[in-house]
Amino acid sequence: MSVQGNNKGAADLILLVDDEPQILFGSSVMLRQAGFGRVRTLDDIRQLLPLLAEEQPGVIVLDLQMPYISGKEMLGELGCGYPGIPVIIVTAANELETAIDCMKLGAFDYIVKPVDSTRFITSVRKALDRNTMQREIESLRESLLTGRPANEEAFSGIKTRSPRMKAIFSYLEAVAPTEQPVLITGETGVGKELIARALHELSGRRGAFVPVNSAGVDDHIFSDTLFGHKKGAFTGADHARDGMIVRAAGGTLFLDEIGEMSLPTQVKLLRLLQEGEYYPLGADHPSANQARVVVATNRDLSAAIHEGSFRRDLYYRLCAHQVHIPPLRERTEDIPLLLETFVEEAAHTLHKEVPEYPYELASLLTGYSFPGNVRELRALVFDVVTRHQRGKLSLAPFRDSIGVGLPALAPDADDGGGWLNLAAGFPTLAQLTQSLIEAALKRSGGNQRAAAELLGISRQALNQRISKK
Repeated sequence: MSVQGNNKGAADLILLVDDEPQILFGSSVMLRQAGFGRVRTLDDIRQLLPLLAEEQPGVIVLDLQMPYISGKEMLGELGCGYPGIPVIIVTAANELETAIDCMKLGAFDYIVKPVDSTRFITSVRKALDRNTMQREIESLRESLLTGRPANEEAFSGIKTRSPRMKAIFSYLEAVAPTEQPVLITGETGVGKELIARALHELSGRRGAFVPVNSAGVDDHIFSDTLFGHKKGAFTGADHARDGMIVRAAGGTLFLDEIGEMSLPTQVKLLRLLQEGEYYPLGADHPSANQARVVVATNRDLSAAIHEGSFRRDLYYRLCAHQVHIPPLRERTEDIPLLLETFVEEAAHTLHKEVPEYPYELASLLTGYSFPGNVRELRALVFDVVTRHQRGKLSLAPFRDSIGVGLPALAPDADDGGGWLNLAAGFPTLAQLTQSLIEAALKRSGGNQRAAAELLGISRQALNQRISKK
């Protein structure tokens, strides 16, 4: 038996089964040149089922005429034991009846030798896509049933209680094994790179996670950074240099601020995604991409397309899997948890004792919009802890930083209650009090203690007012 390749089973693994070594070698080369990085070969069909008991590939390419066990017989075994794995039959017999029999037994495709490379690669790619889709559906079903991601450790760096974030985690688990690019959108500071790192961790890829910032870099510098160059490609190129895409081989290439990429660079990225290949600067022949591409932006790409600053075809290629990270103001239930985390982190970083802080601090921060999102909250906490000397943290520096010199409850159409509309006449004091209580309860997420602090009254007094309603 001859088995080549790494040992990790995944949705992108291609398993070639044939008793002719030269066929296995040629097919492997063909697939790797097309950008498929994970190919294994097996020259003894008797070892196929024991191998599948340990790991399951994304597709099996099976020769029909094999010693010991025929490919048709094995196809029946695979249909019963491993119906989710697409099987492509390859044979020298161009017989319609045989092809029909194989398809009835569950074959994904039927290819006649000598194999046409374009036909072969297209069939393998379609089979992998089908397998990936099936795995996504199964993963999403499992997440919906359990209400939590299967691999919680991958998200340990993201502190959240938000149901919306937990739903995103489940989706990431479903798409992590795929080869398709992932587009992550969200405002500045929401944690897009953390999401990308979690996606890489979930994918099980052994290569590195390599982040590259696309903002403010001209096409030549960015192309050199990403794709590298050959010796003599330009003045000063005394040595060949690999780009970041080579460093990310077998791993994940993360392109941040994709919305700031120039149009010429967008063309090169589109080729990378469509053809699975790229040209280092000064190269005459393309190199195959071995990295999974994940991109992120805080821009509205639909608006950018309308403005003509972003290619529509590239957008369609990128959004096969899309994740939008909600801003912090839309998941305020995370603020108390993040506050506690950042206070401890800041104290440990600065070699200080972890200070206590007033309970009402979380309520104060919940009323702020945080345009810089989680990054802004972390910077704010670190700044206050750095200046803190002793005792509890004071509310004053937080109020100063977020501009809270105004009443804790500013009029907001979404706060609930009937805010002042003098054109309709003055409300009574009872009506105004009730409106303030409703707004405070909504602002504090129904927490009566926090609502009482916002109103500047005791919780007992708040309860009395609520009971009179």
